[in-house]
Amino acid sequence: MTQPRINPDGPLKGRVALVTGASRGIGAAIAARLVMEGARVAVSARTADVGESRLPGTLAETLARIRAAGGDALVIKADLAQASERQRLIAETVATLGDVDILINNAAITFFMPVADFTEKRFKLMMEVQVYAPFHLSQLVLPAMKANKSGWIVNISSGAGIDPKPPYGARAIGGTVYGMCKAALERFSTGLASEVFGDGIAVNAVSPGLVDTPGVAVHGLITDATRDRVQPIEYIAEAVYRLASGDPAVLTGRIAYAEPLLKELALTPSALI
Repeated sequence: MTQPRINPDGPLKGRVALVTGASRGIGAAIAARLVMEGARVAVSARTADVGESRLPGTLAETLARIRAAGGDALVIKADLAQASERQRLIAETVATLGDVDILINNAAITFFMPVADFTEKRFKLMMEVQVYAPFHLSQLVLPAMKANKSGWIVNISSGAGIDPKPPYGARAIGGTVYGMCKAALERFSTGLASEVFGDGIAVNAVSPGLVDTPGVAVHGLITDATRDRVQPIEYIAEAVYRLASGDPAVLTGRIAYAEPLLKELALTPSALI
């Protein structure tokens, strides 16, 4: 990996990026990677400060990380389960930084439990945050992207969106709703890509594989049986950066997996600030 640094005159100079779910894990890594290439980045999540979540990581810490490397970011606390909050998020980003050129839909709330036990409240909350929020945020940024004839939308998916295959077993129990959300997100990505192709807008979905993040840890997804599949977070950050900066006429409508995408493009992930 190359030495991490911020290049204010990098390929993303002059572009405005919004990263949701950026208080920790994958979202924080993506925000850092985009800042490294010169983007003006807004970071959003429900957790702004210590004590607001049971998970480690806050927007304040993401900002401190970026500032320690000589960069800066706009912090906007928002609950993406609420339509008014989504509207405010875009409005504040545009008012402070300008039109959104790059939208990274990473925020998620996840419950793992069998369908028979899934409550309506939790089902609707997952669908709201993981499916409708990316849909709505895309709707909110598309008018400016279309007017500018330029834009990049990257939705963070998961291998859980792939249909389970026999033989079935206990490991599959609990992930049905999560898989539904990711499958819907992927179909939305390819469908929107086809709709806005003529407007110079790229829409892609990227799956990180299994990454050691606070969210993954709390759900106990890394075990002795899965540990050999854990992927460095730099892989997903690099894949998202490439999808958020590639030629929309070529690199769009993809359901990509981070490591295979980087191999296809002959790229090595950069170390992160």
